[in-house]
Amino acid sequence: MKKHIIILILLAMTAQVKAQTLFTYGKYSADAKDFIRAYNKNNTQVITNKERSIREYLDLYIKSRLKIREAYERGYDTLPQIKTETANLRTQIAENYMADPATTQRMAKEAFQRSQTDRHIYHIFISFHGPGGIDSATAFRKRDELMSRLQKGEDFSTLARQFSDDTSAKHNGGDLGFVTAFTLPYEFENVIYNAAIGKYTTPIQSKIGFHIFKVTEERKALGKIKLQQILLAFPPGIDEAGKKQIAKKTDSVYKRIMAGDNFNKMANDVSNDYVTAVNGGLMGEIGVGQYDPAFEKAVFALKKDGDVTKPFLTSHGWHIVKRVSAKKVVTDSTDKAYKAELEQKIVADNRWRFSKNFIYEKVKAKPGFRKYNYSDAALWNLSDSVMDFKPMTAEGKTITSNTPLFAIGDSVYNAQDWVTYASTYRYKQDGTGAKPWPEVREDWERTALINYYKDHLEDYNEDFKNQMTEFKEGNLFFEIMQQEIWNKAQSDSAALVALYDRNKGKYLWNQSADAILFFCSDMNTAKLVYDKVKANPLSWSKITEMYADKLVTDSARYEWDQIPNLNKMVPKKGMLTSPQLNIADNTASFAYIVNVYTQPTQRNFLEARGMVISDYQAMLEKTWDDALMKKYPVKVNEEVLKSLIK
Repeated sequence: MKKHIIILILLAMTAQVKAQTLFTYGKYSADAKDFIRAYNKNNTQVITNKERSIREYLDLYIKSRLKIREAYERGYDTLPQIKTETANLRTQIAENYMADPATTQRMAKEAFQRSQTDRHIYHIFISFHGPGGIDSATAFRKRDELMSRLQKGEDFSTLARQFSDDTSAKHNGGDLGFVTAFTLPYEFENVIYNAAIGKYTTPIQSKIGFHIFKVTEERKALGKIKLQQILLAFPPGIDEAGKKQIAKKTDSVYKRIMAGDNFNKMANDVSNDYVTAVNGGLMGEIGVGQYDPAFEKAVFALKKDGDVTKPFLTSHGWHIVKRVSAKKVVTDSTDKAYKAELEQKIVADNRWRFSKNFIYEKVKAKPGFRKYNYSDAALWNLSDSVMDFKPMTAEGKTITSNTPLFAIGDSVYNAQDWVTYASTYRYKQDGTGAKPWPEVREDWERTALINYYKDHLEDYNEDFKNQMTEFKEGNLFFEIMQQEIWNKAQSDSAALVALYDRNKGKYLWNQSADAILFFCSDMNTAKLVYDKVKANPLSWSKITEMYADKLVTDSARYEWDQIPNLNKMVPKKGMLTSPQLNIADNTASFAYIVNVYTQPTQRNFLEARGMVISDYQAMLEKTWDDALMKKYPVKVNEEVLKSLIK
């Protein structure tokens, strides 16, 4: 059995009602809430007899707990591969649990509300970088002058052309078009959606400069659209005559499309967007705020699927765009799929860090945060001396590398830890110089609190603890089953032959046929191959070679119920079953019947080997289960069990 399948089964079976002991096994106990959660995960169909269903599942659950306990007893949890896989999973998923669920839910609600509207914005950017490098002083003066003139009522677009370091503002007046939730960084989105229509925002400082926005209008969100594009781009250095030639060619292409020429072929033949041209110009799904405002204005004006824009111009060249499909914004706040999508975006978005502030208080409460008694002035002097080579004062010498500064639980952070952190993180990310020492220390303390929380997530988050336990125990279950059952059943040839000889009557072919099964990647391929094989069955091998990248064949003996699309028909030599679609993955299959066996016949050992292995595994596991029951005697609390059955 595949390892990942076993682990998935165990994840569900070991999942987490009041704490009640459902059963004991030896000196260990199993909680009712763990069992009932696992039962609910594994029994999603309508249940007609709840008591029988629960009791049958309890038997499986008990056996799995005994096997996992035995794996612990044998020290399998210390095996290098188990420890490595568990550590790798922890690294992969820990960040997903580094946010307060209540904060995440609040942000999802906020994102949903914002996603209902698009806002048209203008932008002025003042960079910290001047001609000679970092020049924050000039940036501050420029910001103050700009704000003074805005307050006097001067036009935002005019000032954008004059002040903005975004070069596009010189011709568009800072017009960024429409944006919606998740279009821009969270800091910008916040001020934009909190601004009044027609008003400008206060300056927002980023790593690279200042940003001022103005919201000019709001509309109902347009959602997303899927497009096909033909782009006739302007090459570098093109003159006006060249641009006119491209405009003329674009108009000719548009007329041909309007006359009925295939858009896909035209895109493939003439479009300069080489990424999309090979796919008939298909761009995929886009939302507002992703492309040039002129582009979005043209494409979102398309009324229905199949509509094509007239040629329109952007800074990239001339475009002709066809609407393939449209997806409206979800307006139902209870839509679970959309809520999950928003929460995933929050995890991927920089707003995620805003949901971590709760960590500081949680860690300070448990296990506790305390500062030691030392002089701030002494620490700053030590820092200046070590990192800026300034003279050390007598006060600075009162702090040594081992002087404790603060502690989180039993973890003590000393002056050496401080120097290591400060020497790496003392400078501002925007390149404007060093941060004040108190700010660096606050960053250090907060970083230590977050790292402690992450390293001890099991103590703070029950879901994380459960997921890690379930994954680890899934691996333990797989490992011990591999050692005790699967490897033995595969390798003990003598036992397999003996079991076959004792039970030959079990290993029969029912009504069967020699057949060639054709497994195709899609129904179209299946129909093509079917027609060719039907016309010339003896050439089936050469025919399949023609479609080697889209099908595989399997030639063997099959019982009638294993043959695709045979249904209740009686197979005949030379019969070709019609292609059958597999709805799960849109593949298709059919069969060519070579020989037919209408009566049951004996399977030889090789033909029966898979069945024999399965029976031998069941025998080994039954014997092992009995031994584990003796080692870990099981006692079920019937009173608790009956409370679950009600």
